[in-house]
Amino acid sequence: MKATRRSRRILQYQINAGRAALILLGIGLACFGLKGFLLPNHFIDGGITGISLLTFQLTESTGIPVSVWLVLFNSPFILLGAKQIGKRFAIVTSIAILVLAATIYFVEFPVITDDKLLTAIFGGFFLGAGIGLAIRGGCVIDGTEILAVYLNRRSILSMGDIILLINVVIFLSAAFVLGIENALYSILTYLSASKTVDFIIQGIEEYTGVTIVSAKSAQIRDAITKNLGRGVTIYKGERGFESAQFKSKDIDIIFTVVTRLEVSKLKQEVALIDHKAFIVMSTISDTKGGIIKPRPLH
Repeated sequence: MKATRRSRRILQYQINAGRAALILLGIGLACFGLKGFLLPNHFIDGGITGISLLTFQLTESTGIPVSVWLVLFNSPFILLGAKQIGKRFAIVTSIAILVLAATIYFVEFPVITDDKLLTAIFGGFFLGAGIGLAIRGGCVIDGTEILAVYLNRRSILSMGDIILLINVVIFLSAAFVLGIENALYSILTYLSASKTVDFIIQGIEEYTGVTIVSAKSAQIRDAITKNLGRGVTIYKGERGFESAQFKSKDIDIIFTVVTRLEVSKLKQEVALIDHKAFIVMSTISDTKGGIIKPRPLH
């Protein structure tokens, strides 16, 4: 029993250390994107970070640093996150944002370029990578997602719609404050950052969930497990459409998960067995457990 508890504590420590490392790396990359690219060239991003950068541009003559605005604008959403997600999440997010603000204020980063296109693309890339790594570490350094979760539960709008509306308002405001050209480059920055966040969160391998309905499900199952080295789950179903192809109403429905690079191979294997098989595919952002990685085939 003591050995089991000790093993669990060691495992938990390793998990927490890994998450902390991701968050710290994310903060470093986000600071590099902000101070090395965006701030010197008067560009902004979307979300709460964008609001903070835009406010800083408006009040730059007052001498209030952007770090203050980052903490100030994120604070309400940290409190919201404590209610919507949990206190642990809010505490970790608070620490991450404070470290981000302190790093921006105290640490000097070299200005990499004044080329607007490079600034938009790579500033967005580094900022997005930082935000994505922080999310993988279990917190956020931009409160937009928390707001989207809160509003999504109280409106008919999806989270994507809410984030889009927030950013439309931000970039319209930026067009008046920074000028249309800088606002357009800032939109490019946001697109670069958002795609990088998606890439970091979903990982290099994007998984696809595949559901297959066929009268030859046994042969297809064997082909997937033996030829592709993937695990399958069998659902017991009942046909709702009468056909001479099916002798009974009962049918085995196959579900498996493959990488996007294996989709073509899977479709080929199924077509060789039953070209009339019904196949449904859906994107999966992450997976854990099961036979996800290919097994060595003998």
